[in-house]
Amino acid sequence: MAHPKHKHSKARSRKRRTHYKADEPNVAICSVTGEPHLFHRAYWHDGKMYYKGKVVMEEAG
Repeated sequence: MAHPKHKHSKARSRKRRTHYKADEPNVAICSVTGEPHLFHRAYWHDGKMYYKGKVVMEEAG
């Protein structure tokens, strides 16, 4: 494997990575509730937390 002969500074590495920019976030629509949410994230709807279309937590009270 190739190894660098000299250490790259943090600034130099970060300059190279400035071109990797995120596009707009991916939004999914839940098939159960119809609620828009981010992919691979749990979300609240009507006092219940959903993940992958299933209730994983309910609000206490």
